Amino acid sequence: MNTFRKATAAKSVMFVVDYDDARRAYLWVDNPVKASDTRAVGLIARAQQEQGALPGGTITSIRRIR
Repeated sequence: MNTFRKATAAKSVMFVVDYDDARRAYLWVDNPVKASDTRAVGLIARAQQEQGALPGGTITSIRRIR
């Protein structure tokens, strides 16, 4: 009997969103295919801003961290 299990791959991808006034927010993208497309991540971040999930302001960079 094998008691050790393989770790499952993470289903969500985490990004850090930096703003022009030195604020920082975190964004999770559940779809790994969309997370690999930088343009799609930018669109998701702007949509999250409009919904209020991310703070408003000018986004300077979005970086994948996990």
